[in-house]
Amino acid sequence: MKEDYFMNSCLREPISEIFEAARLLDAAVTLHIQGKSSLAEELIKAADLPEIREWTESLWGKGSPYVTFREVHNTPPKLPKADRIAVRMPGTKEKQALHIRDGFHCRFCKIPVIRKEVRQIFHDLYPNALQWGRKNLEQHAAFQAMWLQYDHVIPHARGGNNNINNVIITCAPCNFARMDFLVEEVGVEMPNLTTKPTSSWDGLERLLKFI
Repeated sequence: MKEDYFMNSCLREPISEIFEAARLLDAAVTLHIQGKSSLAEELIKAADLPEIREWTESLWGKGSPYVTFREVHNTPPKLPKADRIAVRMPGTKEKQALHIRDGFHCRFCKIPVIRKEVRQIFHDLYPNALQWGRKNLEQHAAFQAMWLQYDHVIPHARGGNNNINNVIITCAPCNFARMDFLVEEVGVEMPNLTTKPTSSWDGLERLLKFI
């Protein structure tokens, strides 16, 4: 492949409000564990920032200015559904290995991410603070942007399998914005999977010990 264009690490750089929301949510977990549910609820509400929603919508929205397709020769074609790998997503063991390797951060834009199972617990505990409706605009902005995805480097629709070397953890905006394109086709570098992100962020997983 001839590379005659600049490769980016992600489609759009994350905004500071995402990391502020992560700080608020992390503090909310601590408060919940301490039995201070009213204060925890206030922080969850405070993390629902409109700036984060704008960032998310700018990526996965129709006609995103941050997603530009680039033709790359000799790449795998989009396969009919009957010809794709039957099991679309990795299993429990593979997911656990990905959590250890990728450290609950998007491998592209590096923002902290949260599994849907943890989000559901938050929603059950604080339904008024963590809205999660059927439409995008009815969902908590921070939890929506930080929604952990198991993203195929070679997309499933292009013949990609669930081998841990072909699956990475990403945020929902990076995953949904890329769609069925290869990273080269949207001008994004393949992340270095040998380096684990250095952060104290645990994906709010410690909440599971206190429910």
